[in-house]
Amino acid sequence: MSLETKALGHCGVTGAVPLSFRRSLSSFPTRLSFHTAVPPQTRRFQSLAVVKRSPKRLKYSAPRLTKEDGLLYVQVDQFGSDSWKLDPVVELLKGGAVGVIPTDTLYAIVCDLNSHSAIERLRRIKEIEPSKPLSIICRSFRDIDTYTTGFPRGNAQGLTDIFRAVKHCLPGPYTFILTASKQLPKQCTRYGTATSKYASRKNVGVRIPDDPVCQAILEKLDGPLISTSVKSPKENEWILDPVIIADVYGPEGLDFVVDAGVRVADPSTVVDMTESAPRIIRQGKGPKQPWMIVEDDDSAVDE
Repeated sequence: MSLETKALGHCGVTGAVPLSFRRSLSSFPTRLSFHTAVPPQTRRFQSLAVVKRSPKRLKYSAPRLTKEDGLLYVQVDQFGSDSWKLDPVVELLKGGAVGVIPTDTLYAIVCDLNSHSAIERLRRIKEIEPSKPLSIICRSFRDIDTYTTGFPRGNAQGLTDIFRAVKHCLPGPYTFILTASKQLPKQCTRYGTATSKYASRKNVGVRIPDDPVCQAILEKLDGPLISTSVKSPKENEWILDPVIIADVYGPEGLDFVVDAGVRVADPSTVVDMTESAPRIIRQGKGPKQPWMIVEDDDSAVDE
């Protein structure tokens, strides 16, 4: 079956893109819940999926690449073999859209790093607390070097060259908190639409996810994305199913959802690199490295 969809979302971007889509309904089973076994020593969060699904919440349960009620829903292969389907998503992002994409851990609500209005909309849609800074999903270390002051380097006094160690972790399921550079747009630390308030901290979390779909979007966009993980607005639970994400956040003003299958409730490991020693402030999917120390901290970035 072939169709043509117009990528017209809340951000006001219009573009006709010819698309071809063929898939059996039987290959898209109804999904109700998804649990993962987490070792006791690393279980620091609720590994549950939102499973409440009423008959009204079945709009996106069939495989499709379509535009309904202002929301573009794109189902892709999790290994990135059909990345051409992502072209309308990239065009929306360039025009200031806010949407959902997969990563190597959870699904993330994202927008263009340089779009002031999109960042404001992302904070409103997610209802992010002012104390929670956002993360940046990067294409490579070049993006990290641009928007942060970089990773600690070794010196003559024997300080470990952390940069070399980090290179073995990325791409991967880690969020590293670094000192923001002057190139980081001010709106990335702004919160609230009525008043001009800015977060006091000057740090930012950076990620390079090891996910083919996420990497394809970043390459096509040719730039990094502001990111925050997807949770239930009313419960402290990750939402792992993109069908449910579309149902929950679509009415809030989301522009698109990229469906690459159900995720596992295992967020990234967050490591604070702004102090003298790298501190794990949230243990997640990324294993502890010998050069990391463990310390609990409630101020972790909202990946």
